[in-house]
Amino acid sequence: MADSSYDVVILGAGVGGYVAAIRAAQLGMRVALVEREKVGGVCLHKGCIPSKALLKSAELYNKMKQSMKFGIHHTGLEVDFAEVQLYKQQVVNRLYQGLQQLLAQYQIDIFHGTGRILGPSIFSPQPGTISVEHSDKRENQILVPQFVVIATGSQPRSLPGLKIDGKEILSSDHLQKLEKLPASVVIMGGGAIGVEWATLLSDFGVHVTIVETADRILPFEDEEIASLLQQLLTKRGVRIYTGIRHVTRMGRENGETLLAIDKQTVSAEKVVLAVGREANVDDIGLGNTKIVVKNGCIEVNEFQQTAEAHIYAVGDVVGGYQLAHVAAREAMIAIEHMAGRQVDGLDRNCVPRCIFSRPEIGSIGLSENQAKELGFEIKVGKIPLRSIGKSLVLAEEEGFMKIITDRKTEDLLGVHMIGAQATELIAQAGLAKFLDATAWEMSQVVYPHPTLAEAFGEASLAVEDGALYSMSREKVVD
Repeated sequence: MADSSYDVVILGAGVGGYVAAIRAAQLGMRVALVEREKVGGVCLHKGCIPSKALLKSAELYNKMKQSMKFGIHHTGLEVDFAEVQLYKQQVVNRLYQGLQQLLAQYQIDIFHGTGRILGPSIFSPQPGTISVEHSDKRENQILVPQFVVIATGSQPRSLPGLKIDGKEILSSDHLQKLEKLPASVVIMGGGAIGVEWATLLSDFGVHVTIVETADRILPFEDEEIASLLQQLLTKRGVRIYTGIRHVTRMGRENGETLLAIDKQTVSAEKVVLAVGREANVDDIGLGNTKIVVKNGCIEVNEFQQTAEAHIYAVGDVVGGYQLAHVAAREAMIAIEHMAGRQVDGLDRNCVPRCIFSRPEIGSIGLSENQAKELGFEIKVGKIPLRSIGKSLVLAEEEGFMKIITDRKTEDLLGVHMIGAQATELIAQAGLAKFLDATAWEMSQVVYPHPTLAEAFGEASLAVEDGALYSMSREKVVD
């Protein structure tokens, strides 16, 4: 079994899996990566990358329709959705090729198939030996590792009575493969995935309806942020139903699926489920271990260790923030820890969150309500983006930035932004949180002009009612 002995075997080659593999190889470990589909996982092939490529096409189409604002006139503007999909696939293919080359460079062994954890056996006195059921139906192979990392990710969640079939009831995975745009869609779920697809499809001219059970869309984001986005989506023709308690499928009529939403009837060509994702914990051999699964996710400690100390788990499979950058950081923590290095666990309050809607949303830390519920006495600085010159240059004035601090300690509790390039700008707030900066310290940074980054300086000054270019008490939600 010498050829099948590894320092670490990783189940799943999504972001968490391949980052763990690369870091382990950098530290001199012999690494095996087991993946039943393509390396890159959901993020590269079905999620983050392809959806953002499609969003870019939709954004450009919308911007071109408004080009007269910039003095540019055109005729014959149209969407060739086949070409849009081709562009998306070219982006994915280039990244996929690069990832394969990177894994080969680090001499990481890749096994295409389903990996399952075996119990104690002749190969090992503890659970962790991996049986690989090859995708090409070859005889199963045994891998004997010192450590295991579970990075099996997640899959779209279904709803009772609305089973995903890939034809009428779709998941976000199916939307990536559309050959043509539907005339209308109902999106079940007003979270990040739901509002991103609502933005994309409505910008392409699809009639979009969002159905959300919470009292507002984006229920986990700052209330003012969610309120403004709902106003802007509604203004663009997206119908939004919130506080919905009952949804029943009533059949199909005239090429559309009929839904009873509380006491109203809504119909659309396609129904999209965007109600979250569930961890892939089935059929990977957890029953052969002491690993604890709670609320559908694997329990881990701050170093990503499971109840079996030599088995780690990272990414969507452990719940929490199901974000690619979180999976990557958890993977680094797991590998560094198993290598005996000094490492800190992930501070969830230092994780930036991005929503690629139009306008974009970037946030980190606590919202106003969350801070108050935790007992903080807070100070808040808010400024409208229209007070920042670059937003007018871009003709993207909608939005605002909000900075929340602890009145007693001056600690930065949260930063929330809705507006142009918010998903890029929020990284600066991530650095500020990591370095434990105060609003005053952020206000002392010299920000280049004219840039959207100047919003950080203005919002930081607004915490003490000292904003230069905007009234700190100005109403920022229209």
